[in-house]
Amino acid sequence: MTTIKINERTKTGKAFMAMFEAFFKGVEGIEIIDTDSEKNKEGESFYSPEFVAKIKKAESNIKKGKTTRLNPEDIWGSIL
Repeated sequence: MTTIKINERTKTGKAFMAMFEAFFKGVEGIEIIDTDSEKNKEGESFYSPEFVAKIKKAESNIKKGKTTRLNPEDIWGSIL
């Protein structure tokens, strides 16, 4: 999968989207995912709930001081 970010507010972005829609509309395997959609503005996350929970747990542990420091000279020794 490849991600292409296009600013649709620019002249070039508008031209690209018009060309894209003309050539690839309805083609299987190619889709446009609008990251500026209403769904995202309503506060819904693009991330999976499991990932969000994992990050929030890690953030909580950091605030509590539960961290592991790695020695760059001996990374494997630091984590074992």
